[in-house]
Amino acid sequence: MSDVEMQDVSGKVYDPDQDPEEKRAVRKNYRSLAKTVEEQQSNPNQYTAEELMKQVQQADLLFGKVKGPQEATLDSHFLLMASSMGAQKARAMKSGSGAFDIDEFVAKLVSFMGGRKAVQNQGGNDSEPEENPSRPLEWAKIGRKALAKSRRVPVTSFMLGPLSIEQKKRAVAKRAKLEKNKDELRKPQELKEEDISRSENETTKNVAIVEKILSDIGEVNIFKLIINPNDYAQSVENLFYLSFLIRDGKVAFETMAGEPLVCMYKPIK
Repeated sequence: MSDVEMQDVSGKVYDPDQDPEEKRAVRKNYRSLAKTVEEQQSNPNQYTAEELMKQVQQADLLFGKVKGPQEATLDSHFLLMASSMGAQKARAMKSGSGAFDIDEFVAKLVSFMGGRKAVQNQGGNDSEPEENPSRPLEWAKIGRKALAKSRRVPVTSFMLGPLSIEQKKRAVAKRAKLEKNKDELRKPQELKEEDISRSENETTKNVAIVEKILSDIGEVNIFKLIINPNDYAQSVENLFYLSFLIRDGKVAFETMAGEPLVCMYKPIK
């Protein structure tokens, strides 16, 4: 464990009665830490990681005295600035120092082939060297160097192999058509006019039956009237027939004490 003092968990996290002098001292120290980090943000290279760690450790010590929201806000602000400073230093670190430098390679290659040679002045003094732009590069020199490493002539290649090989075509399998047994086929039922009239007569008849049942039993729970627990289709049909009676104003629907009830409607004269 580091030498940073940790906050006592048994102490108060929020204390509105904290000593005002202690509050002012905590705020002053937090602002001093934030100012130090803010001054170094313009040039993070001059601010070492050890110094940044020391500032964070001081903030940890101050956090043990934080008992109010304003001091906690200053702590959060400082940690945000310290994190930003750490990120800047991480980005400024030189990574990949052993990587291949293209510019340096080109410069040395041109120099090897005789380019950018220093030409002495006619006076013989040791002044700055000048480039000789009229001198061509000795490509044969670098060619001899490369020839010593590889004598194989590069040849063309193809993604599909030699030209004599033909690309294989993918055979698409045809799905066999499903043939159904004609004996098992069933034609849809054709409805005629007499079937439609018969259905209307049956509906009228069943509506009358529901009306008679409701007249005999009186007020009843709608679910007890229409639902058949053993036949879902019949329950739907019963509700369908009852809806005609409600539409025609022969049956009243009301809710009493949370229970849906239906009864024959008797208009008041």
